[in-house]
Amino acid sequence: MPKQTIKLVSWNVNGYRAAMKKDFLDSIKALDADIFGLQETKLQEAQLTKAMKEIDGYQPAFSFSTVKKGYSGVAAYSRMTPRAVRNGLGIPRFDDEGRIVELEFDAFTFFNVYFPNGQMSDERLQYKLDFYEAFFEYTEALRKEGKSLIITGDFNTAHNEIDLKNPGPNSDRSGFLPIERQWIDRIVDMGYVDTFRHLYPETVKYSWWTYRFNARKNNAGWRIDYFFVTGDMIDRGWVKDAFIDNDIFGSDHCPVGLILEI
Repeated sequence: MPKQTIKLVSWNVNGYRAAMKKDFLDSIKALDADIFGLQETKLQEAQLTKAMKEIDGYQPAFSFSTVKKGYSGVAAYSRMTPRAVRNGLGIPRFDDEGRIVELEFDAFTFFNVYFPNGQMSDERLQYKLDFYEAFFEYTEALRKEGKSLIITGDFNTAHNEIDLKNPGPNSDRSGFLPIERQWIDRIVDMGYVDTFRHLYPETVKYSWWTYRFNARKNNAGWRIDYFFVTGDMIDRGWVKDAFIDNDIFGSDHCPVGLILEI
């Protein structure tokens, strides 16, 4: 059988309504992904417009925060029809913030996730760590069933010093704390592969820049948006390329992507 090439893109749009005013649809058309995930949509269901629900050629799926308006939220769009669509982990504490959309396909299960930010307080940092724990407990159960997994989104953690411009001054800031970085170590030790770093071990590229200090202009950024896959996908030769598209604007994040050949 001929192999199928599948392009996946992830983008934290930092407000879907704002992104729609900044050439979002043109950017999506240019990216030409088969599956794409958006994080931080900051929407309630009633605020979805026709343009958001009916992007030509795509089937949409959404998850919304039910505890706070204009907060969190994720969306996924696919040209391929999923066998199943799910939201959350079945744990209200985490599901109420609308952070997960799961699309199950024959060959793999795709997770679009907006992992929590831990900067606000010690309580939010603990929430973030607890979320990591619960999420990967959920995905490990799927792996034991023999599922191949793709986990993308804003992880809100830079893994190593190569992944941010100023590691020293940020070593005591949530997003680069040792306890957070150790979680990424744990994920890697469990057999999940950071596809960009796997393919480009020495490449310095970032996916997020603060709006302050002309950070994007000066490329003083962080790589906190990832595509992780289970190791079996690497072993099968399915992962062909990964990318970070610094040339697309409209958010404080840029799109990141993955090319599969299955």
